[in-house]
Amino acid sequence: MTETNEDPAADIAWMRRLAEEGAGAPMQGASILMSAGLIYGFAALAHWAQIGGLIDVPGVVEGVVWLIATGLFLVVLTVVIMGLKRKAGVVTAGNRASSTTWSALGWGIFALFASLAVLGYRLGEDAAMLGLALSPSIIMVFYGIGWAVTATMYRNRMLWWLAGGSFVAAPVLAWMAGQDAQYLAYAAALFLLMALPGWLLMRQARA
Repeated sequence: MTETNEDPAADIAWMRRLAEEGAGAPMQGASILMSAGLIYGFAALAHWAQIGGLIDVPGVVEGVVWLIATGLFLVVLTVVIMGLKRKAGVVTAGNRASSTTWSALGWGIFALFASLAVLGYRLGEDAAMLGLALSPSIIMVFYGIGWAVTATMYRNRMLWWLAGGSFVAAPVLAWMAGQDAQYLAYAAALFLLMALPGWLLMRQARA
């Protein structure tokens, strides 16, 4: 039988040091967030235009734009990560926590779409389409969690607005499910809640 000694005061002091350390350092990897917002934001615009009949490319399957966007993002992600490793300086606890959180969320989104593929295979196209209709909302919830953790680690109140905005966007996008405008709204959410903040955080880090 093992005995665990808990020291609440030491735990609180450790968490305070993490928060103070993170608050004084610029966020690393903001370019990844900006890239994700831009790439998937334009993919959402393309999907909206395709399902709305604004563009018609013969032979192009509906939804293939997301596969193209994912391939492009993986290329950009690889290049950005290599650049960050070359320029790596002091990595704070805030940077480590934020990086791990966003990385885990990225894998979570990948697992989500893998699950939707399995769902479609097991239960048919109707079930898969229902899952896809909810995907923008689920992804915005993931982003809200990412911004909430980042806001906590960097002690940045403005980032909490991004977390709140992401959480609010989720049910709004769900309400618009089945309408062409859902993907137009999704694109706006990606630009405003991912791409723009990522660009601003990049500028802050460079300054």
